[in-house]
Amino acid sequence: MDRQRLDKWLWHARVVKARTSAAALVESGHVRINGVRERSPGHAVKLGDVVTVALDNSVRVLKVAGFAERRGDATSARVLYDDLQAGKE
Repeated sequence: MDRQRLDKWLWHARVVKARTSAAALVESGHVRINGVRERSPGHAVKLGDVVTVALDNSVRVLKVAGFAERRGDATSARVLYDDLQAGKE
């Protein structure tokens, strides 16, 4: 697999609790891919894309490092991305 729907990837990476929440987050304009605002939950992300997500009280900048067929636990979700803000807080 070299691409995955944006809403599905956000859900598998455990950025949000539900896939419908991921879709709503994207549709409301709170997600950028490589600096460009994306409003389509079905937009495909690929390896190396930088996904910026504005959450309620924080902003997460994640680089896509992998994909999953199923949603797993937090440990398996952590390998799907590289946190580009790690250590900046």
